[in-house]
Amino acid sequence: MQLISKNIDLIKNEIKKICDDKGGDYEKITLIAVTKTIDLFRIKEAIASGINDIGENKVQEIMDKYEEIKNLSNFHLIGHLQSNKVKYIIDKVKLIHSVDSFSLMEEINKRAKKSEVIANILIQVNVACEDTKFGIAVEELEKYIDHASKLGSIRVQGLMTIAPYYEDQEKVRPIFKILKRKFDELSDLDYRNIEMKFLSMGMTNDYKVALEEGSNMIRIGTGIFGNRVYN
Repeated sequence: MQLISKNIDLIKNEIKKICDDKGGDYEKITLIAVTKTIDLFRIKEAIASGINDIGENKVQEIMDKYEEIKNLSNFHLIGHLQSNKVKYIIDKVKLIHSVDSFSLMEEINKRAKKSEVIANILIQVNVACEDTKFGIAVEELEKYIDHASKLGSIRVQGLMTIAPYYEDQEKVRPIFKILKRKFDELSDLDYRNIEMKFLSMGMTNDYKVALEEGSNMIRIGTGIFGNRVYN
């Protein structure tokens, strides 16, 4: 408990410091605790230490943890989402971060309509065009925004990216700059169901740089819970 709480306090203090230095609003930063492979006991410890949002990479882990956590924290789906699994989480998550195809967008819309909910989504952008990562190219964003504007049961609330891993965090700065610039450009568009509210970028290794470049939603796993142990 003490270690998780201490880690969360350290991260929150870093967020406050960066906001003070950059003139940002600390209250508008969302800290998501990434709980992939993390047991319920430690998740509840994090929630007791001030975490209001948790992120899962896999649908099955949301399903396994949902009943125990649903009244304690918001769920975010931050990993790759297959269309055939949308139906399981459509009414369970606050935000789907990883929308990267027209077909997935349409399936989310269909399932949301059937469940009589509005699905909040982010469009995942592969800024660095890495073959090993999901996401669309920056140049495709307008097409996706236009397509989303025609769907009645989804709401695009921003953009997400996963930067390449570098020991030198400064190497990711240009990637975050590019997406923040695009985020700002899209903020001027006037669509009924499009709002550039969340810019989800930054993880344990690079969240400080991401915050400096305008991220308002960071996803931290190892920095809170320590190194994962995989079965």
